Amino acid sequence: MARKLGRKTDTRMAMLRNLASDLIIQERIETTEAKAKELKTVVEKMITLGKRGDLHARRQAASFLYNQEANDNENVIQKLFDDVAARYEDRQGGYTRVLKLGARQGDGADMAIIELV
Repeated sequence: MARKLGRKTDTRMAMLRNLASDLIIQERIETTEAKAKELKTVVEKMITLGKRGDLHARRQAASFLYNQEANDNENVIQKLFDDVAARYEDRQGGYTRVLKLGARQGDGADMAIIELV
């Protein structure tokens, strides 16, 4: 069963879409441990779509991820399919890593870093 993260479905999905897009662009982000664990499943599915590489997979990924600019002439979808998927061509899953950091100073939430391996 998926984590609800204290949000309704539409806001939870928007948050996961935003975090997934940011992780693909930056390849390493810091967030709460629960969000990182939930984000891991989403990003692994996106990378699997990137490895498939056909038009249908590209459209499926584009329907989920936000169209953010990765750098001057590349967006999230291009980076996912060209750079990230090519990097994991021989790998059968386990594309992300979650590193626990400890409690956040303000509210004591468990923090973690999620990064692409």
